[in-house]
Amino acid sequence: MAQIVKEAVSRDRIRRIPRGFSWVDHRLVREHYIEKCSSGALALYLFLVTVSDAQGLSWWSERSLAARLGMEVDRVRQARAELEAADLVAFEHPVWQVLELKGGA
Repeated sequence: MAQIVKEAVSRDRIRRIPRGFSWVDHRLVREHYIEKCSSGALALYLFLVTVSDAQGLSWWSERSLAARLGMEVDRVRQARAELEAADLVAFEHPVWQVLELKGGA
């Protein structure tokens, strides 16, 4: 079997981890979390992961999230319900929390 050689396609655009970097846990795919959510819910999750602090907390209003994501507020609420059902976020107005995936890192 041939060994895969990894080379960047665009060498002048290699991603660097910026200060304040947020990460997306690879277990979202490996443990099938993404299959439990619609694309709208996953867009909301990505946004929340990106804007949350080190504890996973953010204070974005539903109206602001809807505007940024190009959704109606009711669609944001539906997406939130999907993420809560998948055990990915918790919400207690006005605080969103991106939850650690069960089983730790």
